[in-house]
Amino acid sequence: MKQLAFVLAAAIVAAFAGPSLAQTQQVKPPIAVYWMSVETAGGMNLGLPPGMGGFAPQGMQGGKRMRLELGSTQAASGDPRAAHAIPPALAMGQSLPLVTPRIERAPARDDAEEQEFEKPKGRMLLYWGCGDAVRAGQPVVFDFAQMNPQDAARVFRSRSISRPRGPAPGRNRTYGAWPNQEDARQVPAQASLRGDHAVSGNYSPEIRFAVGERHDFMDAVALDSARKPAGAYGVKWNAVPTAIGYFATATGQGENRDDVVFWSSSEVQEFGQQLMDYLPPAGVERLIRDKVVMPPATTECAVPAGIFKGEGAALNFIAYGDELNLVQPPRPKDPKLTWEQQWAVKLRLKSTAMTLLGEGAASARRGRDTPQQSPPQQAPQAEQREAQPPAAPDPLKEGVKALRKILPF
Repeated sequence: MKQLAFVLAAAIVAAFAGPSLAQTQQVKPPIAVYWMSVETAGGMNLGLPPGMGGFAPQGMQGGKRMRLELGSTQAASGDPRAAHAIPPALAMGQSLPLVTPRIERAPARDDAEEQEFEKPKGRMLLYWGCGDAVRAGQPVVFDFAQMNPQDAARVFRSRSISRPRGPAPGRNRTYGAWPNQEDARQVPAQASLRGDHAVSGNYSPEIRFAVGERHDFMDAVALDSARKPAGAYGVKWNAVPTAIGYFATATGQGENRDDVVFWSSSEVQEFGQQLMDYLPPAGVERLIRDKVVMPPATTECAVPAGIFKGEGAALNFIAYGDELNLVQPPRPKDPKLTWEQQWAVKLRLKSTAMTLLGEGAASARRGRDTPQQSPPQQAPQAEQREAQPPAAPDPLKEGVKALRKILPF
């Protein structure tokens, strides 16, 4: 009987305390981390002749873009050198150099500029939701002249998304990137990532991986915007086969000259400007459940009538793509063995587009029929992590600048 009681007691302890008694596998982070940020930009059709697209503002140009970043915990043996051997389908030669930028000390901050700061005039009117009519309870109004943290929190409500931090100068012992001052070529319109890739250098282990169709450049988004008889703007787009979700925002002038109107396609209140960027697939799935991001089967949305009083309201659109995440070597099945990672690769994707509301189907057709010109790749500064979206109207820009003084944006 005593033996039976002991066995039963041991079983109960194992059932309730099993997870806490389980051995946790020791994991050593990778020596090298390699990120590929890959964008297909639909751009904005400005009616320029073929071949003249490069004269448009950079944020309005279309084409394929890449940002390659290698970070390592190891020091280079000599001057840092690294390169990415690319497949023939990319049509950019045999390799792309990953150059370590020179880190220059930031200029001293001018306190005089801070003292001259004045609160902007005007208001921001926030709307959300697809539909012909404005919904009850909208807009939420933020007066720049009367701004305070409570009002800002009420208006600039936004879901937080956990995003891993990629390689960066200062974050990694050694860092290299493309494009850079040595090679800033544009990505050809016919370029494809499919095939075998290899990254090697004198400060990281060799990285070898393959990219398939699912993680190639996404299809371009072609927007078609037309004004409906009742005043709403109908927006349609082509289904992007590899998209996992869509999101749109529109910005324009309000009733008064100093008023800025901001709208998002979210079904619930969401400022959403920070969502116009790469997002991890798990985050996109959660935002779809929260009715913030549109599901991938969606191909149209209406911007409500009457919210924009002037002409030229700009709509920004993003199609989120999947991610390719690889780690070498694979995790050992035996939890007693330490997982000593050598390298990790993250390939993230998005497809973006812009249009002026009400431009009509003819403009959209011109965008589809005219070959997109990829913009020249500019050598980024060390602190410039991503290509910045087009500048917002001045009142909004000044308002956000003011909010940064009172909120941790």
